[in-house]
Amino acid sequence: MSSRALSLGDAARLVSGELLHASSDALISGVQTLAQADMEHASFLANRKYVKDFSSSKAGVILLAENMLPEASRPLIRVKDPYLAFAILQKHFYPDTQASGQRHAAAVIDATAQLAEDVDVGAQAVIGANVSIASGSRVGAGCVIEDGAQLGANCLLHSRSTIGASCVLGDRVIVQSGAVIGSDGFGYAWSGREHLKIPQIGRVILEDDVEIGANTCIDRGAIGDTIIHRGVKLDNLIQIGHNVEIGAFSIMASQVGISGSTTVGQGCQFGGQVGTAGHIVIGDGCKIAAKSGVAGNLEAGGTYAGIPVMPHRVWLKVSAMLPRLPALWSKLSALGFK
Repeated sequence: MSSRALSLGDAARLVSGELLHASSDALISGVQTLAQADMEHASFLANRKYVKDFSSSKAGVILLAENMLPEASRPLIRVKDPYLAFAILQKHFYPDTQASGQRHAAAVIDATAQLAEDVDVGAQAVIGANVSIASGSRVGAGCVIEDGAQLGANCLLHSRSTIGASCVLGDRVIVQSGAVIGSDGFGYAWSGREHLKIPQIGRVILEDDVEIGANTCIDRGAIGDTIIHRGVKLDNLIQIGHNVEIGAFSIMASQVGISGSTTVGQGCQFGGQVGTAGHIVIGDGCKIAAKSGVAGNLEAGGTYAGIPVMPHRVWLKVSAMLPRLPALWSKLSALGFK
């Protein structure tokens, strides 16, 4: 049994749920899928595709939505959102590692860098001149933090991530392995003979609670800053161009590409491989389906899909019509239309 074992009564209180058909003193030591759980595990049913696993699951208790399977009589914790409840329990069983001031002998830290006493620094990390890192932050092995960068409290840089010169990270920012924050923006002017590189002198600013996925690249501004606002979550392999601004609590799946000087509103959701043109404005709360191509401004609150992007309901009609076009064309041709 885990040292962080939890009684079912305490688990129900932790997730603001109602315990049913079970003793409040019974213990669980982790969370597992319905198919793999045993009596020491809590499990959860958040997607009806897995209802078939519900009755056969050996889980000690199952997190279940208040309105789902009302006849179920096995040990349950009824909650508003089973997936959110799972996340809360998972964080209980696997809490974040706390920084303790460990500095590997193979790390290179400039004498002018200012690190709080409890900041951890891994092997072969390089921390440049005038860098500032606040309390509780952890810098993984092989990370590079260039001159003048600032990291807030309780940040986590996974191994081999790079923070460019003068970039600013707020509190509780997470940067996954291989990500590059503050790479040069893709800016060139054609002279008639060559592409003249434009110096990229802006910064990248990541506000509090931002998470950046593995091998994602965020370009610094050409003049002003590239800004990723509070609570934004970016998946792996995303490209954010120079002078982009992404509003608070937006989320983007893998392989999204945002061209330079685009503004994305608050609370937007982008599916995988969405691409945008530059210098456009995407309103607050937009939802954009995977593989969509956005060439112009989008009104706030809409749901969009397709290439070029269109309202989702229109895209559904267009998609249904496409397989019928050859037959329709044959009929038109037979009538003499060419």
